[in-house]
Amino acid sequence: MGTSEEINALLVARFGTDPEAIRPEVPLRQLRLDSLALEELRLLIEDRLDVDLEDVVLTSRDTVGRLVEAVCGKAGA
Repeated sequence: MGTSEEINALLVARFGTDPEAIRPEVPLRQLRLDSLALEELRLLIEDRLDVDLEDVVLTSRDTVGRLVEAVCGKAGA
């Protein structure tokens, strides 16, 4: 499973996000992810993908695509 698919699976399983709503251009706030949910998601991604996202700053205004790019950038580092 790729990074995007892993993130999508977390969004669906942990946050009850509609799989059809998860698209690269969709802002995270549209998926009802507030700052607390984003922090939880960051920790889940770190655990599942074994990456360090400590210095990645994301807000609910960022898109799903930006989140995936940030994770891929850290995973490749």
